[in-house]
Amino acid sequence: MSASHTLAPISAGPAPETRTARLSSLWERSQTLLPTLTALLLLFAMLIYAEVAYGRVFHSGTMSSLLVSFAPTMILAVGMTIVIVSGGIDLSVGAVVAVSSVAGVMAMNTGVNGWLSIVLMIAAGATFGLIAGVMIQVFAVQPFIATLAMMFLARGLASILSTTPVMAPENSPILLLATDWKIIDGPKVNDFTITPGLLIAVLVIVAAVFFLHRTRMGRTVYAIGGSEASARLMGLPVARTRVWIYIISGALAGLAGVVYTAEVGGKAQNVTGIGWELDAIAAVVIGGTLLTGGVGYVWGSIIGVFVLAALRLIITKDGTINPEYLTIITGAVLLVFVLLQRALTRRKQT
Repeated sequence: MSASHTLAPISAGPAPETRTARLSSLWERSQTLLPTLTALLLLFAMLIYAEVAYGRVFHSGTMSSLLVSFAPTMILAVGMTIVIVSGGIDLSVGAVVAVSSVAGVMAMNTGVNGWLSIVLMIAAGATFGLIAGVMIQVFAVQPFIATLAMMFLARGLASILSTTPVMAPENSPILLLATDWKIIDGPKVNDFTITPGLLIAVLVIVAAVFFLHRTRMGRTVYAIGGSEASARLMGLPVARTRVWIYIISGALAGLAGVVYTAEVGGKAQNVTGIGWELDAIAAVVIGGTLLTGGVGYVWGSIIGVFVLAALRLIITKDGTINPEYLTIITGAVLLVFVLLQRALTRRKQT
């Protein structure tokens, strides 16, 4: 009598279609990361060139100085990333920095509590963002036009408040944000120091990464940028999210005004922030965020900020290059990355 044996089915591994889909997904993801990786390679190349040509670049003092001085730009770039990922634009952030700075310092000089003044500076920026968001969502105004109007309004209000620099009181708490914290005690003046303002910028970056990738509203931001119609069909809160996007951008512009005012010793003036919105947009695009929306990374935008910082470092250390060329070089780099984005987008569509 023979016993019958049943053989367990042998797994043949994932189906070819599954492997193909995974490889296709990996390839598409690598394409979206290509501009960011290119920016990272460009950053390292520029820093290495500066070290070889001029020296004292990879020094604690130089690195900490760059980080501290570009903290406001990092904060602006975070807000601009959220806006551009949603398919919008915000041209008002530079002017909002100016008006929030001037208004906040003047409030301190009239006896308003220093900490309350700082909160009011951030709230002022959020108010400009709220107005822009309502114009865009409720009245269907194009983001370019709505934020351009806010830019002129904010810059005009800053000039009405004061056409001459105003100084914060000597005991103002805003000055504490520029306190040097020595992290590495280097030889001579080669110390690595940070400030509370830089720490605020780092916290904003971390919070923005969590917001965009770990919250429902953050995923809605990507969905709006990818396809607003699809986002609506999925039942996502498009209207509310779009208004919040501009409120966040405005609030971060006000916060950047706080950090910058502290960095320059409490001085505020109506001409602060001219062109900063363009720096923020350039950093975001160089970092790999698509101007059409739907794709972008906060960390990529921070790499873009460092690319701009490295450009400025090279021009400063060289000494023979006209500072006005910084704008031309930035424009050329931005053009290259826009063309790279365009090529990748066309390849993806085909």
